[in-house]
Order: sequence, then structure tokens, then C-alpha cells
Amino acid sequence: MVIIMGLRKQLENRIFDMEKVARAFDIEPFDIYFLGGAACILGQYTERATRDFDFMDLNYPSGLGRVFVQLRDFDMLEYESTIVSPKYKERAIKLNKFEYLNVYLLSPEDIIVSKIIRLEQKDIEDIDKLMETADKELVNQIIEEVLSRNDLYESKRDLFIKKLQQFKEKYNV
Repeated sequence: MVIIMGLRKQLENRIFDMEKVARAFDIEPFDIYFLGGAACILGQYTERATRDFDFMDLNYPSGLGRVFVQLRDFDMLEYESTIVSPKYKERAIKLNKFEYLNVYLLSPEDIIVSKIIRLEQKDIEDIDKLMETADKELVNQIIEEVLSRNDLYESKRDLFIKKLQQFKEKYNV
């Protein structure tokens, strides 16, 4: 627990560094939506150690590169190749400790659904923990929202559908 608190502090400090750089270069505040392991740590959803950041690409201008580099290890995820609902922003949770940038975490249910496509051991461990408090009806709703997307790459949709049966059986969803 102490290790995770220290890790959460490290992750938060990287975001605070982003804010400092954005202010220093007079970059207008912008939204950022985190998912994956860092979001789970920042939101205190799970305690699996991770230091990489995954966030949605909101068609950021290239000038924000000097801000994003403060995260060190990150993946900017293209919407069309990421298993997220078109309504993920509506459920996202704003982290108010950040005063310059608008920092959001995807909801636990949105993160669960985003992890179905892989179902590797670390994803299963995260899902196990997240499912303890998740709203299963909302998880099913998000799955349907993802399946209704017309802009999701076909290969991603096919892999998601393939893993979905395994997920539903394991978690009685």
C-alpha cells in the first residue's frame, strides 16, 4: 500500500510537471483523458504498479509534445483503434487537484471494457479488482456502445468480439 501511494504521488508529480511546462510556454489549458494502469492508480481503482500513461488522442496539436514528454512513458491512443465507448467523456472523473489542465480518468467500467480486447494476465488482475465495485449493467451498456461504433477498426472490433465471450463467462456479465 505504501509503495502504491508513492507511485501515485510520482504519477501525480509528472502531471504537475505537465502543468508547469504548459504554463511556462503559455499553452492554453486542455483536456486529457487517462485510461489503463496509470488511471487505475490515480483513481485508486487498483494497486498494480505501473509507470506508463495511456491517454486518448484528442487530435492534439504537435506543440503539446513538450508537455506530454513530462509523462516520460506514454501511449497516445487513437480513438478508432481503442475500445472505448463514444460516451466515455460523459462518465469520466475529473481530478480536481490539477488546477491548470483538465485531467480526467475514464470510469472503472469504461476501463474494464477497454481491457477486454487483451485479457492478458495483468488485464485480468485489473479487471478482477475493478469488477468488485463495478456496475455490471453499466459494463454491459458500455459494451453495447462499443459494438455500435462504426468508426472502430474492423480488426479491433473482431478481436474484441472474440474476447468478449470469454469475459462474459468469467465475470457473469
